Amino acid sequence: MDEQQTFISHLIELRDRLLKVAIVWIVLFVALFPWAKELYALLAHPMLASLPQGGQMIATEVVTPFFVPVKVAMMTAFLLALPFAMYQAWAFVAPGLYAHEKRIILPLSVASVVLFLLGMAFAYFLVFPVIFGFIVGIAPEGVAVMTDINKYLDFVITLFLAFGVTFEVPIVVVALAKMGVVEVESFRQARPYVIVGAFVIAAIVTPPDVISQFMLAMPMWLLYEAGVWVAGWLVKKEASAAAEEEYRPLTDEEMEAELDRIEEEQKKIQ
Repeated sequence: MDEQQTFISHLIELRDRLLKVAIVWIVLFVALFPWAKELYALLAHPMLASLPQGGQMIATEVVTPFFVPVKVAMMTAFLLALPFAMYQAWAFVAPGLYAHEKRIILPLSVASVVLFLLGMAFAYFLVFPVIFGFIVGIAPEGVAVMTDINKYLDFVITLFLAFGVTFEVPIVVVALAKMGVVEVESFRQARPYVIVGAFVIAAIVTPPDVISQFMLAMPMWLLYEAGVWVAGWLVKKEASAAAEEEYRPLTDEEMEAELDRIEEEQKKIQ
């Protein structure tokens, strides 16, 4: 009965926290809604800047000019609400974690959000101008490049996710090494396969130009190397701390506590 009540109380707490996240998301969306067109213009700037003088984007459906900026406002609100959502998730799981688990999960959670946003920023400021410049540059003579705004949104979301997930590679490497699932040396031995896999993934996700593929594959590889280095440093640090703890002489207080424990065990035996 107690276990059932505990399970129900956890479900109620989870519902309340999800409701708080949804409210914050909705409030942010309502606040951003008046600037939905400006937000889409900011998102479309890399493409518009690559078009020839007088170039523009088009909408091929009746409701697209309304719904696409609304989608952008919703996604922007979600990104702004993400830190609050991460805090609610942490507050929900933290009471059930050990101290050593909290020390590793909290930094990794914060780092994962920061790295995901850095991946999106990398795509927006560095990758988009290259990709769109390439697409516009290879257009045949007499062909006007006028991208549909809805298809453009789908395209940039795909690249945002691709680069955001790519920047999560160090988090995955460090987490697997810290949990003991994969040895650091195994990560080092897998380096050739990771490099090949990075270029294969980049070829699938990005447009068919070498530059954008290279701009996705290289960060993936370098971030993998960074994750392996950090994981190796953390594992070595833990091993040194464990060795020092093992050979550290007991203090007077610890010696007295150990003697008391031995006396208690002897009394139980008698």
